[in-house]
Amino acid sequence: MGSPAAEGSLTAGAVERFRTGLREIWPEGADEPEARLGLAVSGGPDSLALLLLAHAALPGRVEAATVDHGLRPESAAEAVEVARVCAGLGVPHAALSVEVAVGNIQAEARLARYTALADWVEERGLAALATAHHADDQAETLLMRLNRASGVAGLAGARARGRVPDTPIPLLRPVLDWRRGELGEVVRAAGLVAADDPSNANDRFDRVRIRKALADADWLDVAAMARSAAHIAEADAALDWMASLEWRSCVKKEPMGLKYKPQAPRAVALRVVARIVHELGGEEPRGSAVARLVDTLVAGRPASIGELVVRPNAGGWSFAKAPVRAAKRRD
Repeated sequence: MGSPAAEGSLTAGAVERFRTGLREIWPEGADEPEARLGLAVSGGPDSLALLLLAHAALPGRVEAATVDHGLRPESAAEAVEVARVCAGLGVPHAALSVEVAVGNIQAEARLARYTALADWVEERGLAALATAHHADDQAETLLMRLNRASGVAGLAGARARGRVPDTPIPLLRPVLDWRRGELGEVVRAAGLVAADDPSNANDRFDRVRIRKALADADWLDVAAMARSAAHIAEADAALDWMASLEWRSCVKKEPMGLKYKPQAPRAVALRVVARIVHELGGEEPRGSAVARLVDTLVAGRPASIGELVVRPNAGGWSFAKAPVRAAKRRD
């Protein structure tokens, strides 16, 4: 990766743009001298740019961590290189090794990554965690999900501010309105060579094929698509808010489970039903399964999902666990 060039490699405009964006999503910490920001830095161009920008905007107030998933032989060496860049900047760095469970590799890697980062943030007493998601990521994800007929929740782009999964830790995405090329230029100007993950060129992955298609379609406005993803995220939040209201007014306890008398439009009812299934069944249901269930109930027919049986009655739907069948006695 090389050693970072002098601070002058970053233009004042780039640093101020980053600082302004950070203030918008982290008003309680951006200008608070005691608040320190944790950075997830893989060694790729996007996260290296985040490191350089955050270090310049918040001198002495950032720390970095690199998660080694152990899925590629080069990953350990990449973590060492990030540590070397951080040492040159005077930024504390930690390498976090994780084990990825079998199954959906990408989902399990994400879970392991955020679990390790959350533990690190708490151990170091950091105020928030920042990642390097950018506008091109938003556009690629939107197109992939559109191609899979995803609903609003699936189409919603990443939000500039959220929470690290299953924690109260603020999760910040301060370069969400930056293009991939702009971040790459920040890294090149600093004289650094980013790590190259070969999976980023593997056409087996939907995201790689979408990325290549976007590169060849100069008539598409990637920044505009990213903004659309952000608008959908706002709509997704509004639907969640409406679903909470619907739950409080239309879901009641019954001796064997819960009863729901839907009043809201279908998009809201789907979320309420998904929550009922999750609370009674203990698992997060697939959206397609919930949609089929609701369609069956609207048609006035009983249905089942997981371990639950659902019956339409008296203007509502009753959800209960299926009765356990007694085992046959053996002679």
